[in-house]
Amino acid sequence: MFDLLAQTVLNACYSASYISLVAVGLVLIFGVMGIVNFAHGELFMVGAYVVVALYSNYDIPYVLVAAIGLVFVGCIGLLMERTMFRPLRDNPLGGLVASIGFLMILQALASITFGVRMAFVPPVTQDVIEFTDKIRLPLQRLYVILAAVGFLTALWLFLTRTRFGWALRASAQDPEAAALQGISITQTAKIAMFIGAALAGVAGVLTAPLISVNPHMGHSVIIAAFIVVIVGGVGSLEGAVVASIAYAFVHTFVTTFFDGVIADITGLLLMLLVLIVKPTGLFGTADRA
Repeated sequence: MFDLLAQTVLNACYSASYISLVAVGLVLIFGVMGIVNFAHGELFMVGAYVVVALYSNYDIPYVLVAAIGLVFVGCIGLLMERTMFRPLRDNPLGGLVASIGFLMILQALASITFGVRMAFVPPVTQDVIEFTDKIRLPLQRLYVILAAVGFLTALWLFLTRTRFGWALRASAQDPEAAALQGISITQTAKIAMFIGAALAGVAGVLTAPLISVNPHMGHSVIIAAFIVVIVGGVGSLEGAVVASIAYAFVHTFVTTFFDGVIADITGLLLMLLVLIVKPTGLFGTADRA
């Protein structure tokens, strides 16, 4: 039993890593722009397909592919900000609907380009860390955990130690006051959209060698991300990280001891429970932050 529990903990740490990247990106976009990006899961999917296109088909070094995927998906985020979200800045519902339309466009492009069948990416490494005969951690999963910690730490340093980071936080807390202080809302929105999209894309890049890649893979990820954002508190980056860990552990343990369907239901029940006890989420406040 101890071996099973320990292995489940390792699996949960892996799940929490990539979910937190997606959720934090989603929170950052909403916090600065006030728009719910339903296409965020598809940005995760695009990142995975970058690996399929460059690493699987052309054998480009994986680290270089990861950098390309981060920048490429970040640029897609900039495109979304310029063509959809900026014109609809004063219409959050319109931005939400536009993101749903863009979601369908990305799915269609992926289906046309790569087909609807699942694509499998060869692992970067097949090495495994063996703690015991029954407790094993594939090195590929360890890379995902370490990379997630690195990216989240870099984001925290950016937001707390740089002028651009301070501008983002000010825009998220009070856009009007930030504008009066000379902060460009357009520029902060572009930065937030690039970083948020890039985090989703790099999560897809990191997990592509560990899962089957398909045009609809973003669905389950965006559902998990929305649950995490609501549980942690809409607009709270710290809440998104903590809720990602809580959700991943609950989902992984329930999947291990029961099945995936019950785990999905349990995740929704966790969200409802938090909303009943604290409607603003664990770290949320009454005002959007």
